[in-house]
Parts: sequence; structure tokens; C-alpha cells
Amino acid sequence: MKICVAGAAGAFGMKHLDALAKIDGVEVTSVVGRKLDAITEFAKARNIAHATTDLGEALARDDVDAVILSTPTQMHASQAIQCMKAGKHVLVEIPMADNLADSQELVAVQKQTGKIAMAGHVRRFNPSHQWIHNKITAGEIAIQQMDVQTYFFRRKNINAAGNPRSWTDHLLWHHACHTVDLFQYQTGEDISEVYGVQGPKHPELGIALDMSIIMKTPSGALCTLSLSFNNDGPLGTFFRYICDNGTWIARYDDLVDGREQPIDLSGVAVSNNGIELIDREFIAAIREEREPNGSVAQCLPAMEVLDSIEKMMSE
Repeated sequence: MKICVAGAAGAFGMKHLDALAKIDGVEVTSVVGRKLDAITEFAKARNIAHATTDLGEALARDDVDAVILSTPTQMHASQAIQCMKAGKHVLVEIPMADNLADSQELVAVQKQTGKIAMAGHVRRFNPSHQWIHNKITAGEIAIQQMDVQTYFFRRKNINAAGNPRSWTDHLLWHHACHTVDLFQYQTGEDISEVYGVQGPKHPELGIALDMSIIMKTPSGALCTLSLSFNNDGPLGTFFRYICDNGTWIARYDDLVDGREQPIDLSGVAVSNNGIELIDREFIAAIREEREPNGSVAQCLPAMEVLDSIEKMMSE
């Protein structure tokens, strides 16, 4: 399997490169970056044969079967569509787009081309959330409420590695997207009620740095989501699952019960790295010619909810 990684030198591009190195039968043959000198040096250091600033150049190569897009959010939909129309399978980092119309077009092009198109909804794959999902599907627990906090300190355009960004991140279309999709995935239901409010917009970034969202499913499960780019630590996203038969707290790839006792996740998946697991699913879906968990079609309902929240907040 020959893979191109676009945005390879970014924080998540490097996470994907590290993950792909652990998967048998996979070779990264091309990387795409913003500056030619920098991406050329990057490729040389990692023994990758081809480097370019032009995604189209990489897509024209015979030694590229599929693409992982770790590029700016605003480029996700157009680049994913470009990949599929060039005959390549694509895994696009979350979110697949920053609006509903582009998300719908992306799903439509996937249906037209028949290529594998997967969105990087990594929460579906984190062992902590997989453990909860397995309990739910086995009928052992049911969610009564999810209480989620997504907190960062980002009053400037910086990425997960603390380096300057050329684009602006977004609490709603990126960070809330994780939880909206996970809530629907874990409950197995669509969201029937939703309400969102946001704080004032940052004068330079042009986005709200604080946001609160409440969701409900038809069965009565609730989700309360608090998001902030104003929080000066601790940083990250923390999920409290309040269930009919227990309480658990998920912190990325770790899980504890309501009394902070660790849960053994060693048998949940082949790795404790969510990025590696999502890459493994992408590769497996291509090899097995099947729809992946986290396909763009499966993740479209989350984008529909985000669209409704955005309209609500703009009104």
C-alpha cells in the first residue's frame, strides 16, 4: 500500500507518519508541504522518495494508492474531492469540512467514485471509548449523560505542537465535531434536540474562544459539552460517561472509573494509539474493499448537527 501524506510536517501529519510506520505492508512514497525546501528536507530525513508542494503532482504518481490529509481545515473538502477524482482513496483529518454544503458534496463524490473516503473521527478508535462502546453494544450499560470538557489555551494561531499556524482553528467545526459524532456513535441514535451558545469573538482570530452545547437523543440521553480556547490548563478533552450501571472518565487513550481507578484496556485493540488505530482501519477498508468505520457518509450526521448549532448561534 503506497501512501501520500499531505501536511506531513505538521503536528498531526507526523503522528500519522509514525503510525503508518507500525503497519505492515505500508510505505509512505510521497509527502506534501507548504514550502518546497522544508518539505524536501523533511522527506530526506525520513527516507521518503518524493516531496512536493503540489498535491496534484503527488496524485498523478503511480506509486500513490491513497492519501492522508493533515492539511488546514479549510482545504479538507476540496482536497479530499480532488483525491477521489484522481482515483485515490482518502483519509481526511477531522473535520471533513467547515460547513455542511462541502460535507454533502464530499459524500456525494465518494458515492460517485466508489473510493474509500474516511473522516478522522479518532474518538471512535481510542481504546478508552472502544471499551465503553463494547459495553454498550453488549447491552451491559446505557448512557444517561456524557459530560465533556474540551479545553485549550489558544489565543494565537498555534498547533498541537505549539508552532504557528497559517490558518485558524475552530471550536465548533473541529473540536465540537469530535463530541457530536461520538455522542451519536455511542448512543446509536441521532440527536433530536440541540442548543448552543458562544462567547464574544476574538478581535484578531474572528472566532469565539468559549462555547457551550447541550444535546439530547430520542431515548433521553444527554450530552453537555463545554469548549474553550481561554483555559490555561489542564489542556485536552475529558469525557465523563454517566451510565445506568457505572461511571467512567476517558482521557484520550486512558480510562478510569468514577473513583479514578484505572481500567485495563490492554485487550481492547492492537494498539493504545488512536491515530494508529484509525490508520489501520483505513488501510484495512481499502484492502477488504468495504466501508470503514468513520466513513464520510457515517460522519455526515455530525456535520448536520454542527450546521444547526452554527445557525442557532448566528441568530
